[in-house]
Amino acid sequence: MAAIHIGISGWRYTPWRGDFYPEGLTQKRELQFASRAVNSIEINGSFYALQTPKRYAEWYADTPEGFVFSVKAPRYITHILRLREVHKPMANFFASGVLELKEKLGPILWQFPPSFKFDAALFETFLAELPTDTHQAAALARQHESRLNGKASMKAYAKKPLRHAVEIRHKSFAVPEFVQMLDKHGVALVVADTAGKWPYIEDVTANFMYLRLHGDKQLYASGYSVEALKRWGDRIERWANGKQPADAHLVDPQHKPRARKQRDVFCFFDNDIKVRAPFDARQLLQRFELDKHLATEPGKLPEPGVLP
Repeated sequence: MAAIHIGISGWRYTPWRGDFYPEGLTQKRELQFASRAVNSIEINGSFYALQTPKRYAEWYADTPEGFVFSVKAPRYITHILRLREVHKPMANFFASGVLELKEKLGPILWQFPPSFKFDAALFETFLAELPTDTHQAAALARQHESRLNGKASMKAYAKKPLRHAVEIRHKSFAVPEFVQMLDKHGVALVVADTAGKWPYIEDVTANFMYLRLHGDKQLYASGYSVEALKRWGDRIERWANGKQPADAHLVDPQHKPRARKQRDVFCFFDNDIKVRAPFDARQLLQRFELDKHLATEPGKLPEPGVLP
């Protein structure tokens, strides 16, 4: 069966304390709580700065068996260097501890700024350099800059395929050439719900789907209604069964995804400003009866020391 991962983008938000997180819960235990309320979390601290192997190892230890992380790649690569001369920065990223997530490592998310336009040659070079498994990632990590000497993680632990997803925010990417390029490399095109601010594209280009729900009416703020969550649940069900929604918003209707009986789906809510993300995620988990495998309800937490 296809695996469906539904969760939140980040977990450390002050407004969540005393609402999603119970009163008195220490910040140190927030990941322990969140990872038992949803079955996947998108790490976004890695977008702003390189993390450390120790921190990734702690995140691994704080989460239950079967949990999966997505890791957001550094904005230094996507927003500052804008994919130019990024070999060493990519090596630094994979050496920073990503592989310490071991079997809990899910897709790597590469998000590009609204001002970044599609450059076919540049993007092809970038996609060709992405490691496709943990052994390749470890080999790339070993090419890190000397400033990481003594504080780099370069062990693959076990050979595991690596998945990559690309989120674009400029209309120039809405062309068949881009869809075909992603399909060639098996990289997912992020389905991003952004209240109409940026392109909304549902072309299938990989053996998994990656959704980021930023709010359908107000970016990063509005929650999803029962009807909206049902719509997303219906779409996730279609994708998980290897199909496409009948009304899929496609850039390249002629492009036929590789036939599959199922596709894994990763769906992250990023409408965090008004504390809707974790609760919307919980409702969608319930749709697929995935909440039954989780250990806690929002607002409730077992006594310290007894988290399963």
